[in-house]
Amino acid sequence: MKFFKKSRKAFTLIEAAIVLFIISLLMLLILPNLGAQRQKAVETHKTAMVSTVQTQIDLYANEHPENGAITVNNLVTAGYLTEKQAQKVTDLNITVTNNEAHK
Repeated sequence: MKFFKKSRKAFTLIEAAIVLFIISLLMLLILPNLGAQRQKAVETHKTAMVSTVQTQIDLYANEHPENGAITVNNLVTAGYLTEKQAQKVTDLNITVTNNEAHK
């Protein structure tokens, strides 16, 4: 009489279900935080862009004191901002009033 030993080479259905349950539980914990982190990243980027634009305004004002009001178009034309940066300023609703950049 021979005894056959079962070799276990694959996951059982219960083991696979438990793994999927744990993964879905982790996803439920992580996904809500991703939205908040994305919003925080956007705000940080907006603050950095305001700082960059303000620096470029100051540089432009120092080199062109004869110009009164400085606009984003002035900065692009003079080469202080790239077209891509100017588009980002528009997308982020950053305004320039009285030679100061504002959120």
